[in-house]
Amino acid sequence: MAADRPARAAAALAPSGLVLRGGLNFEPGEPRPPGPGGAPAAAVLLVGNAGAGYWPVFRQWLDRQAVPPANPLDRWSRAVIAQAAALVGARVVMPGDRPFAPFQQWAMRAGGLRPSPLGLLMHPRFGLWHAYRGALLFDAPLPGTALRGLDGSGGHPCDSCAAKPCLRACPVAAHSAAGFAAAACIAHARGPRGGACARQCRARDACPHGRAWRYPAEVLAFHQRAFTGA
Repeated sequence: MAADRPARAAAALAPSGLVLRGGLNFEPGEPRPPGPGGAPAAAVLLVGNAGAGYWPVFRQWLDRQAVPPANPLDRWSRAVIAQAAALVGARVVMPGDRPFAPFQQWAMRAGGLRPSPLGLLMHPRFGLWHAYRGALLFDAPLPGTALRGLDGSGGHPCDSCAAKPCLRACPVAAHSAAGFAAAACIAHARGPRGGACARQCRARDACPHGRAWRYPAEVLAFHQRAFTGA
């Protein structure tokens, strides 16, 4: 039954540390990727992490690989989400798949989230320590009560943050009203003075909200290496 698919998907994901992050039923006529049957999908459930609960399982998987694969977290996430999809009759779509699906727009609609000054979505509970790893697409709409996941209302913490330490922490001022200067960030992290930035994003780490969910140092370094190549 369609009504129990989110609960079954959540149960299948639980051993991996990934969780359902909410979802939505698409509006008639809006652009949407194909569902499992090939017609435009009717609903989507977002899958991701809050904090680093997935890390021990992913790390064990990675340690078992004879040859470390390219984009290992994406590959592991796809495999885990595909197992859940097979149980509930869904189709998997990943953030890196082409044509790109509008994951950030889906997340804002599903969870009522808004971007932080860094461009990352701010969560009222998890702060900046969360992510979306993939999604499950369905041919039929899902009940509204099943779409909430771990997201929901709670305001936007950035509205009450006058100091904005995130914007002052970056040594090359890569974050501004003009957007994110990725080239400047990467060049600094790879340069002789970029050691700290090669291990973690200092701007992200300066945010005071959701600190209980902050990623451990090993996780921060993994993600930063993947982004900067440092």
